Amino acid sequence: MGRDAPAVGERRRSVDRNMKIDGKKIIIEGKIPRIARTEQEWFEDVENPEMLIDALRRAKRGADILTFWQRLPDLEPKYSYKMERDAIAALPIKTYAFWWEKQIDASARNKVRKADKKGITVKLASFDDHLVEGMTSIFNETPIRQGRPFLHYGKDFETIKRQFSRFLFREEIFGAYLGNDLVGFIMLADAGKYAVLGQIISKIAYRSLAPTNALLAKAVERCAEKGIPYLTYAYWLEDGLGDFKRSNGFQRFDLPRYFIPLTPTGKLALKSGLHRGVKAALPGRVKTLLKILRKLWYERRGLARNSSSRLSTVNRAG
Repeated sequence: MGRDAPAVGERRRSVDRNMKIDGKKIIIEGKIPRIARTEQEWFEDVENPEMLIDALRRAKRGADILTFWQRLPDLEPKYSYKMERDAIAALPIKTYAFWWEKQIDASARNKVRKADKKGITVKLASFDDHLVEGMTSIFNETPIRQGRPFLHYGKDFETIKRQFSRFLFREEIFGAYLGNDLVGFIMLADAGKYAVLGQIISKIAYRSLAPTNALLAKAVERCAEKGIPYLTYAYWLEDGLGDFKRSNGFQRFDLPRYFIPLTPTGKLALKSGLHRGVKAALPGRVKTLLKILRKLWYERRGLARNSSSRLSTVNRAG
């Protein structure tokens, strides 16, 4: 998962991100239609949607559609606006023992045990230069993750330090270590009603040691200690990451998401189904095929780049 919980669709932000209404930071994404939402929607409720609607309609650089959702565990629709469901992945938490014995499958338990046997230790980390150096090393291990360009690849120490220090007031960081080396880390954010996995990542070179499983186990343990009833892990998707979530006890929760047209363009977009973006409008089979082709494309580019680099090294040596 990226630094923050993902937005609706994959639209590019196109206007001033400093717009504030009713104390909430509003971002507007896309061009046609332009979709407005609260930037911190995973962490705050929209309690007065009419105020947002009125303010956005009056704004000079306004939006075509306002969208907001009801946060977990509020699953029953409250409003009469156009509503669809967003499927998120969340783990109901009672105790660590209950998770270990009843919610995860045998393969997940074995991986946590394996991490421990192989010397992986997970502990609370301080956000200092040593940690940032380790984070930077992890981010720059590979340009491709999960079949797509990795968002944080190529960022330097200062950029990582600046970007990942913004929300420390609500986050705890746990590092997975092999000896003194950071091989993975997790950022666990308190959203009041639940915890958010803002970032969970490990070095691919140490995947066989299962540090990611050890990190997730620590997140569950910490939520149980604090009495947090749910641990959320972004959206529920039918992909490889979805298999990991199911194996570790995560369930699908369908949250009400509302869409309110603010302009004639917004009304047309809602009628035509373009309010979720072009990608969302594609049939499931088409999206699956495109993901496969994208993964193959980036893998081939990576192989070509590595071959070119090796040839260049040989030529220099000659």
